Amino acid sequence: MTGIGETIRREVAGWPGVEERVHRFGGVEFRVRGHEIGHLHGDRLADLPFPVRTREELVEAGAAQPHHVLPHTGWVSYRIRDEEDVGGAIDLFRKNYERLTEGARS
Repeated sequence: MTGIGETIRREVAGWPGVEERVHRFGGVEFRVRGHEIGHLHGDRLADLPFPVRTREELVEAGAAQPHHVLPHTGWVSYRIRDEEDVGGAIDLFRKNYERLTEGARS
């Protein structure tokens, strides 16, 4: 992974408790407290699991799209076209990270 994907990978992998591993469908997956917070497919696509209600809110706000393969689940896809989209991808990973670590920090 180079460029855009590497920028996102370095940021997300640097958060406390985040584990990085190869994703089963290619790319890199990030996990925290045993749960996947999302994965990157190279430099162009991020997929993240959220509760369905959160997915609906994100899609309605234009912050993400329904997942490219599983559109009726809580998963979202975020297309990364250029460097201007890096912040949006990181924001989604951060939202899921905070959702999964809330209350764990003391």
